[in-house]
Amino acid sequence: MDIFTRMFWVISIILFVVSVIKDKEKTFMAVKKSRGMMGSMMGEIIAIIFLIGLVLTYIPPASIKTVLGSSNVIASTIVSAIVGSVTLIPAFVAFPLVGSLVEVGASIVPAVAFLTTLTMVGVVTFPLEKKEFGTKFALTRNILSFAAALLIALMMGVLL
Repeated sequence: MDIFTRMFWVISIILFVVSVIKDKEKTFMAVKKSRGMMGSMMGEIIAIIFLIGLVLTYIPPASIKTVLGSSNVIASTIVSAIVGSVTLIPAFVAFPLVGSLVEVGASIVPAVAFLTTLTMVGVVTFPLEKKEFGTKFALTRNILSFAAALLIALMMGVLL
């Protein structure tokens, strides 16, 4: 367990104790609600684990390292950004998937490009967005989001 995980555990426990001291009834009511929410999300969590397992089973780590690794970061970043733009999966599925890809050798810049375009750009949802907000707005938002996602990926590559 890394230092950040330990810090989050300590902070969570401290805040839980503070909450119990402040209002015991509300705290335990919130715990019951969150347990119910966790139960309803259990199928989705199992699906995440299954999806990550499938990806890592059918795409060997050597291929991931070759395509998304350090061979050609610019090309792999652009391809990852395009794939992320047209993919429609929930962010809570994408985060563990991207983490697993990085663990098996994907470079951080293409991984972040995939993740940010996945959450910021909506090619699949463009028709709905166009209908609700208009073509100009939807197109401008998606183009600016794509550019921002690439910039974020490059900045993360410098930082990490």
